[in-house]
Amino acid sequence: MRAIRRDFLPDDLAPALAAARLDGTVAVQARQSLAETDWLLELSRSAPLIKGVVGWVPLAAEGARIGARLDRYAAQTRFKGVRHVLQAEPDAYFADPGFNAALGEVARRGLVYDLLVVARQLPAGLDLVDRHPSLRIVLDHIAKPVVSGPPPAEWRTQIRELARRPNVCCKFSGVVTEVPGWQWKPELLRPYFEVVLEAFGPGRVMFGSDWPVCLVATDYARWHALIETFVQPLTPAERAAIFGGTATEVYRLNP
Repeated sequence: MRAIRRDFLPDDLAPALAAARLDGTVAVQARQSLAETDWLLELSRSAPLIKGVVGWVPLAAEGARIGARLDRYAAQTRFKGVRHVLQAEPDAYFADPGFNAALGEVARRGLVYDLLVVARQLPAGLDLVDRHPSLRIVLDHIAKPVVSGPPPAEWRTQIRELARRPNVCCKFSGVVTEVPGWQWKPELLRPYFEVVLEAFGPGRVMFGSDWPVCLVATDYARWHALIETFVQPLTPAERAAIFGGTATEVYRLNP
């Protein structure tokens, strides 16, 4: 992890975005702290390339106060959604009454919920999604399957089942760091992209970089170029959706 043991700020990302002909990004929480959420929003006010922020708030712990907390954040135009690191929680947490009540408040405010799980948690994730049919949900990192060969049958089945829920989109990101030893080749990753694309369709798939975490296994330019090769068979409109249109719609970004 030596490659990312330093601070990364918008000025570090700007050249990579420009080279990829992308005009912005959505910053997503890494630490479960309100201080980081506030810091990301502060950055977004001074860095126009940050089009939106998916922050962390203490959903399960806030109780009746969660509505007021969400209202304060939602009043900031670049606050677009919430993420809790469910990959670190037991499956029982997915059914926690306080957590689910708070997700209902997220949905009522038109905010997005980023779903961060690992592949073995997809059954619990499906149950969670079914409790919130009006909540816009983005599956992060294709649920982080171990990428060591062809897509596992169980993961393929669960991704296709999740895609049957129209309120769910999928972010193709964070895949290179799920390859053992981070030794990856395009032909290893392409089948995973094809599963996601077939399941969700280009209108519900979004390109994600997982920058700067991705730097342990690749760089932004190489990752972006790889996905460009994967989408070449698609129409210009479909490619545009994956490289920004889907995110703009789902996160309700200012174009």
